[in-house]
Amino acid sequence: MGMDKFDIIFLLGRPAAGKSEIIDFLLKLSDEERRKDFFIGKIDEIDDFTMLWTWYEEDDILANKLFKPRLHTTEDGYFINTYLWNLLIERINLEYEKHKRDIPNYLSEYTALVEFSRGAEHGGYTTAFQYISDELLNRGVILYVNVSFEESLRKNRRRFDPNRPDSILYHSLTDEKLTKLYKEIDWEQFRGSNPEFISVRGIKVPYVVFENEDDVTTNDGGLLGNRLKENIDRLKAIILKR
Repeated sequence: MGMDKFDIIFLLGRPAAGKSEIIDFLLKLSDEERRKDFFIGKIDEIDDFTMLWTWYEEDDILANKLFKPRLHTTEDGYFINTYLWNLLIERINLEYEKHKRDIPNYLSEYTALVEFSRGAEHGGYTTAFQYISDELLNRGVILYVNVSFEESLRKNRRRFDPNRPDSILYHSLTDEKLTKLYKEIDWEQFRGSNPEFISVRGIKVPYVVFENEDDVTTNDGGLLGNRLKENIDRLKAIILKR
């Protein structure tokens, strides 16, 4: 963990919880302002949505243009094998290692924002974090954006842009898929009873919960920045206890 910034923030929460809007807010700040007020360096986004969307595109090409079997997904858009969710986590580990190797001054200048959602149906956060590397766990903190399933469903419907289905900010799931994959989540079980740390393979990972049922990530008016700063300040205080 750097002395003046987070190295890695795991940005977790249901689809449409507000994760991408938080990143969008941070990207619009100057490097100096972001580091001073939010303890975040230059931003390196590592989002498994872009990885899984590539699988959908490839399977569409295979099935409809090359007339070959689909590799990752069924025709109605579900993963053929549940372990593919864990493959995405291993891809996150790999992307981080490549960025650390290839981007100059990565550790001193950048904060990796690692964004993903996991529902209980496909193993939840408990399973996903078993595949996160020790280095990411030791360097990372968790910011969990908390909304109810009903709020996730509402915002998911609202944000869909049919012209940009592959967009980080505007992608959306069908109601049926959102319900099947994300209605049941294991966040409460995963975080356990400790209000400040989640233990993964004996590594204590600091965490906070960004409450967003009132949707400050959309109805901003300064609320997003204020609430984010409150949570960041809590995280900084927790880190000192690790």
